[in-house]
Amino acid sequence: MASKQPSWPSLYNPGLEILHLAHRDAIQPEGHYLHRAKDIFIFTLFWTLLFYMPIFFVTGMYAFWNYTFPPSKSSVVVSKLVRETPIPLTPLYVRRSVLPPPPKPPRVNERRSRLAFALIVLFLFLGLGLAGAIVSSAVLGFATAGLYKAADFHMSTWIPFLLAVTQVVVGLLSVWPSIIDII
Repeated sequence: MASKQPSWPSLYNPGLEILHLAHRDAIQPEGHYLHRAKDIFIFTLFWTLLFYMPIFFVTGMYAFWNYTFPPSKSSVVVSKLVRETPIPLTPLYVRRSVLPPPPKPPRVNERRSRLAFALIVLFLFLGLGLAGAIVSSAVLGFATAGLYKAADFHMSTWIPFLLAVTQVVVGLLSVWPSIIDII
């Protein structure tokens, strides 16, 4: 068993592991394998960061853009829908107040600008994405390392790649129901 960690990404032709398996050794000479749990975690973390962080960066930039340049108060779509409804939309009761409107409360953070708040949101997205990638890589990487060690298997460098892809797909699928509720 080799104790030397292969360099990342160390992907090789997966056909070595899948095709023509009869009468071949478990470790192929052209293949790269991970044996230590730390190496498996590192490979899983790198692949997860590669696939996970761009999604958080894009959504963080979208939130940053929306906080920096918010949409206008009067939306063209809403006013168009109101005009085109077959049922006239008029208020049932108009309340007229003789009292002046209440004064606006002072801003909590007067010196904090919209740009500063947008940057906080962007860094929050990136920080939570990084934390999620580290935690999920640790859980999957060390659990898979334990399973492979218990079964006395040799882990291909393709397994952390597939774990990272699975994490991202499951994460995106878990967002789907909440997006449907919003739409």
